[in-house]
Amino acid sequence: MTDSSMIGSAPRRVDGRRKVTGTALYASDHHLPGMAYGYGVFSTIASGKITGLDLDAARQSPGVLDIFHHDHFPELYHNSALPMSFSAILKAAKSDENRLPFEDDTVYYAGQFVALVVADTFEHARAAAYKVKVRYSQASAAANLDQGMKAGTPQDGSPNHSRGDAGAAFERAAHRIDATYTTPVETHNPMEMHATVAHWDDGRLIVYEASQGVVAHRNSLAKIFGLMPERVEVRAPFIGSGFGSKLWVWPHSVAACGAARALGRPVQLVVPRQQMFTTTGHRPETRQRLRLATDEKGKLVSVRHESINSTSFTDPYKENCGTSTKSLYSCANVLVTHQTIQVNRGTPTSMRAPGAAPGLFALESAMDEMAENLGMDPLAFRKLNVADRDESQNLPWSSNHLQECIDKAAERFGWSRRNPQPGSMKDGHEIIGYGMAACNWDAYRTPAEAQVSLRADGTAYAICGVQDIGTGTYTIVAQVVSSLTGIALDKIDVELGNSSFPPAPVSGGSWATASVMPAIAEATRQAIEQLKGFSTAPKGVFAGAKADDISFENGQLKSGGKSFAIVDVLKAQKQSSAFGEAKTGMNDTSKHSFRSFGVHFVEVRWDPGISRLRVARVVSAIDVGKVVNQKTALNQVEGAIVMGVGMALFEATDYDERNGLPVNNNYAEYVVPVHADQPDIDVILLDYPDLELNEFGARGIGEIGITGLAAAVANAVAHATGKRIRDLPITLDKLMELPPTMSA
Repeated sequence: MTDSSMIGSAPRRVDGRRKVTGTALYASDHHLPGMAYGYGVFSTIASGKITGLDLDAARQSPGVLDIFHHDHFPELYHNSALPMSFSAILKAAKSDENRLPFEDDTVYYAGQFVALVVADTFEHARAAAYKVKVRYSQASAAANLDQGMKAGTPQDGSPNHSRGDAGAAFERAAHRIDATYTTPVETHNPMEMHATVAHWDDGRLIVYEASQGVVAHRNSLAKIFGLMPERVEVRAPFIGSGFGSKLWVWPHSVAACGAARALGRPVQLVVPRQQMFTTTGHRPETRQRLRLATDEKGKLVSVRHESINSTSFTDPYKENCGTSTKSLYSCANVLVTHQTIQVNRGTPTSMRAPGAAPGLFALESAMDEMAENLGMDPLAFRKLNVADRDESQNLPWSSNHLQECIDKAAERFGWSRRNPQPGSMKDGHEIIGYGMAACNWDAYRTPAEAQVSLRADGTAYAICGVQDIGTGTYTIVAQVVSSLTGIALDKIDVELGNSSFPPAPVSGGSWATASVMPAIAEATRQAIEQLKGFSTAPKGVFAGAKADDISFENGQLKSGGKSFAIVDVLKAQKQSSAFGEAKTGMNDTSKHSFRSFGVHFVEVRWDPGISRLRVARVVSAIDVGKVVNQKTALNQVEGAIVMGVGMALFEATDYDERNGLPVNNNYAEYVVPVHADQPDIDVILLDYPDLELNEFGARGIGEIGITGLAAAVANAVAHATGKRIRDLPITLDKLMELPPTMSA
C-alpha cells in the first residue's frame, strides 16, 4: 500500500455533504416527467377471501388513472429463487414474498395489498384509495405462535446441528437447567420508507428503489417480468437504512413496475408507515428451549437449543436461532434444531443479525442461569467454556480474541466491583444491576466486481454495484483507492448502487466491506499497471524501460532516480485515464471457520419506588478484524447497541388475538429508544486483522453489536431485581411482582 495509514484512520464520510445539503436523492425523491402516483388498498382482515370490490366511487375521484386488483393486472411470472450459495450470490434472485401482488383473491394477512389506485398526484391517489370498498369472506386467523401451534403442525427449519449425545449427557450431568425464552415480532422501521419509482423506456425497465441489493433486485424483476437482466436497471445510490427489510423484492416494487407498464408512464409507490408493519417484513416471533448441563467444575457437557419461529402462509422463513450456539462454547454434546409454524402475518425477513439476535438472547440468558446454578461468576463461567476452535466444523478459527474482549471490557466496566447478591448494589433510590453477555456473528466474504479509473485531471473514479445503506461504504471505497494511489479523498469520485455497474452482493450479513474492498483494491492495482504500460510506451515518460523496473509510491511512478505524477504520465500519452477492473471471489472456508466475537457489559438501574428501569451504561469490546474506519465502525456498534436496548426493553409488534390485526402499527405506539433512553456507551475495537478472510483483514461490523445485548440487559435486570425475565421485551408490568426482599 502507498499510504497504509489511510486504512484504519477516521475520515469523515465522503458523501456527508450531499446528505446534509439535500443533494443526495433517495428513491422517492425522483420525480420523472409525466409521473403518476400509486397508493395501496390493504386488507382489513387477516384471513379469508375477497368476494367483491366496489370501485365506482374511487374511479370517479379526481385524477384517477386506473385501479389494479386481482382481476385486473398485467401477467407476471413467479420469481423462483436462484441458488443462494455465496459463490452464486451475484446471480441471486429472491422475493421475500413469493406470491405475486394481486395473484388471486385469497387474503393471507392483515395489510396485504388487495388493490392499487394510480392517479395524477399522490393526494388524489390516496383520497381515491380510501373510497375503494372491499367485501370479504372472513376465516379464522392464527394471530400468534401459540394459535399457530394449535392450528397447524411445525415444519422442520433446517439447518440443524448435532454432535455427541446431548440427551444422555444431560441426564448424567452434575448440574442442569431447562428454560424457555420467547421473543416477539419486531419491525424494522427504517426512517426512509420503502419506495419505488418505475419507468419503462422502449422495453427497458428502469427502477429507483429503496434496496439493499440492486443486482439481486434487478435479477428478480427480470424473472418476474420475463426480461433479460440486461433490460432491467435498478438504481439505489442512497438508502435511508433498511436493517434487512430492503434486502429482497416486496410486492410494492412489483406492483409499481406492473402499473407503470400498463399505463405507459412512470409510477411512484411509497409504502405507508402502517403497512411497513405488515407487507415489508419483520423479525418473527420465537420460542426457544435451552437445556444446559455441566460437570462439577462447570465445564459444559450438554447443550440443547431447540427453537421455533412464526412464518407466513406464503413463505417458509427460518430464523436460525442456534447459529452461534453450535460453536461459541466448547461442548462435546450439542443439539441445535429449528422449526417453523405458519401464522396469518406477512412473511418475516432478515432483521439486523437474523437468528443470532434472538438466539443469543436465549443462549446468553441461559448461560447466566447456569452460572447461578453453579454458584459461579458469569464471567468466569464463560471464560471456562469459550471454544478455542469451531467444534461444529472441527476447524480452527481464522481469528478469535474473545478472551481478550472479556478481559478488556470487564476491566473498563469495573466488573470486579459486582456484588453477586441480587439487589445488593444501590445508589440512593436506585438498585444497580450488572450483566454481561457474549456477542457473535458470522464473517463472510462473497464475490464482487469493481472498476477504477485514474484520470488525467488528478482525480480518481471508482464504481461498484454495492449499496451504501448509511454505513459508510462510499468512504471505505474511497479509502482503499486513496491508500493505493496517494490521491486525496476529496479527489476520488465514487458511484455505487446501480445494477448496471460491476455486480456486487447485497448490503446485508456484514459482508459488503469484506467483499468489496478486495475488488476495489485489485481494480486500482490494474489501473496502476496500465499506467506503467503508458509510461514505457513510445513517447512515454519512461519510454523503453521495463515495467518491472518501475515502482509506484505516493502517487508517483519512479524509475532510475526519476519520478512522475499520474497526471504527467497520462498527459504524455494523451490518455484521459488509466483503467482497471477486477473480479474477486470468496475466501477458502475449508481450512478455517470465520466469525466475529465480542462481549457486552451492561449496567441497569431500577427504582422500585417509581417503577423506573433504565440502561445506564454499556461497555462493549468487539473483535471484528481490521478496523477500516474508526469513525464509521464505532457508529455501527453504537447504533446496534441502541437497537439492542430497544429489543430488550421496548420493541414488540402486537396483534389482536381475536382477528390477527396489528394493533400498534405506527411510530406512536411501537416503542423504540429515544434520546432520553440512551445509555453511556463505551466501545473497544480490538483491531486484529483477519488476513485469512481478505488482504485487509477486515470483517463485517454492522450486525454483531446487537447480538447478546438483550441478554446482557436481562442478566443485569435479574441481578438488580432478583427476577429473571425470559420473555422480551422487559416491560414494567413484568417487574411489578418482585420477591419480597426486592420490593422495598
